[in-house]
Amino acid sequence: MIKLIHRVGQGIFLRLESALNGVFGPTLNPFYYLGAIAYLMFWIIFVSGFYIYFFYDTGVNDAYSSVEQITHGQWYFGGILRSLHRYASDGMVLFGVLHLLRNFVFDRYRGFRWFSWYTGIAVLWLIYIAGINGYWLPWDKLAQFAAVATSEWLDVLPIFSVPLARNFLEQGSVNDRFFSLLSLIHMGVPLGAFVLIWIHTQRVPQAKTSPPRAITIGLILAMIVLALIKPALSQGHADLDSSPAVLNMDWFYLWSYPLLYSWGPAKVWMLVGGITGFLLLLPFVGGVKRNKDEFEITTVPCGRMVTARKGETILEAALHQGLNFPYVCRDGACGACKGKILRGTVDYGTYQEGVLTDTEKADGKALFCCAKPLSDLEIECHEVDELGKFPIKTMKFRVQKMERAAPEVMLLELRPEGDEQMNFIAGQYIAVLLDDGTKRSYSIANAPHESNQLQLHVRLVPGGKFTGHVFNGMKEGDVLQIEGPLGSFFLHEEGDKPIIFMSGGCGFGSIKGMVEHAFKIGLKRPMTLYWGARTPADLYSSLPEKWQQEHENFKFIPVLSEPKPEHGWQGRTGLVHEAILQDHQHLDGYQVYACGSPEMVAVGRAPFMARGLPEDQYYSDAFSIACHIAPVAKASVSSEGVTHE
Repeated sequence: MIKLIHRVGQGIFLRLESALNGVFGPTLNPFYYLGAIAYLMFWIIFVSGFYIYFFYDTGVNDAYSSVEQITHGQWYFGGILRSLHRYASDGMVLFGVLHLLRNFVFDRYRGFRWFSWYTGIAVLWLIYIAGINGYWLPWDKLAQFAAVATSEWLDVLPIFSVPLARNFLEQGSVNDRFFSLLSLIHMGVPLGAFVLIWIHTQRVPQAKTSPPRAITIGLILAMIVLALIKPALSQGHADLDSSPAVLNMDWFYLWSYPLLYSWGPAKVWMLVGGITGFLLLLPFVGGVKRNKDEFEITTVPCGRMVTARKGETILEAALHQGLNFPYVCRDGACGACKGKILRGTVDYGTYQEGVLTDTEKADGKALFCCAKPLSDLEIECHEVDELGKFPIKTMKFRVQKMERAAPEVMLLELRPEGDEQMNFIAGQYIAVLLDDGTKRSYSIANAPHESNQLQLHVRLVPGGKFTGHVFNGMKEGDVLQIEGPLGSFFLHEEGDKPIIFMSGGCGFGSIKGMVEHAFKIGLKRPMTLYWGARTPADLYSSLPEKWQQEHENFKFIPVLSEPKPEHGWQGRTGLVHEAILQDHQHLDGYQVYACGSPEMVAVGRAPFMARGLPEDQYYSDAFSIACHIAPVAKASVSSEGVTHE
């Protein structure tokens, strides 16, 4: 049942997120910052609350009049801040609950994350207590209703010697000290909530505690506009000698109060307690059952648990059970899936030499595409949320256009058969399914906004089964079976670091899709493309020169490794990674995207790190070629993944 709820909930969230991506783009989609937006709401509450408290009087006769003075006497500031205080409080509940629901449906509340789940529930309770308490402070008719109803609700509990509701029987039964106590509670409870929020986020490495500046400014401006159009107002002075008949309820905080008078306080306690108890039990129910030939893998900080069958790699187990681990080649050639084993033992498998060093293994690192569990594991990894947006599917595509860009490079333009499209993230790849059941994989060379087509850059490989067919037998109108989108090599749009693209040969195709997407979304970060090739003919596209002329933030540097005198080459020579090192003494403030042969990707990693490039800022897509076997650790291995044969 829980798995069914997860699937339905994931479908709803993914559809909503996809729709919002169309409006805001993935970088500014508010659904990817629900917890951070709730954090922002807290700070708005905190700042506006302190200002209001400065002018608030705690006397029983002064509370209402002081709030009215703040609201109307200072409408240009105090009144707006009161409205912001109210709407940010509602917003914190809204985004906090959405954050909780999203973590639930995506199964991010078990194992390691049970503590964050529990502290999140506790934070919601404290926010509700502070919010309901805050509704008492203006001492208007809504405050009177909330005070009386809350007292009657609490009186059902056998912990008070005298019924609390007696304090609100008639005018004059409430004194000044009561409002002083309310004020202290209204400040103390949020401070306790803040401590819990801090603990909650500290338990989740790299937790987002602030949304992008554009979202922050947009939300604040939207709430200011709402405050001007529909300000938060009091509803008349409280009168304990009468009962208010008509009230404007806040359904974010006071949703349970009408139930008190239709169900009775005891049943409402059962409802609230039942919901809380259910949420507290969730991390420990509905887990995956396993037999003796299976191993349990707990992921940190994802907080997810998967079961690996005997002989199954960590990556295979993760992908089969819906975890979006980063990967590209799935062959131990690129290092994209490298992660840390925190507990347990693995068979490291067979991988290409240099991708995983002995030092890294001693530090607990492993390649998840090769490593097979030998015991229960706890691993450190980070899911790639973007990969969950577009499910992998198999579709038929018709060859719409074939263009020979160079003697050994063919550009294919494919159109889907029917109305269905294959949505993807800039930089991902697809697999062409051959008649014998094998696959040949190629980077998608166009940007996602052109989802009605796929462009592939295919280099001729001597003896290659598929590439030989492309150059010698394929014709426009042929139909191909395509699986995708695949891979976790994509453009990370967030952040402000300058970008260095390092491309080798047909690796330009993947980079092309990223660059065109960057231009489409208006990315202003400086971008430099280093395209390495053997001869000028291998630089088969004039697009980089065109981009450099049209965009101030783009620079193109071609590098040839084998130029001949007859080429008349006047540009840079040598290996492409060496050109980058010559131009950049420090790389700590950059992101590098490398796309090309495994050798090119591997040879740049260590020297780039030595220049200060953070390991998590080196994104790579290594092309392994099916007819070529690179040096491997332990034993040889045939290539799969992003083959170009």
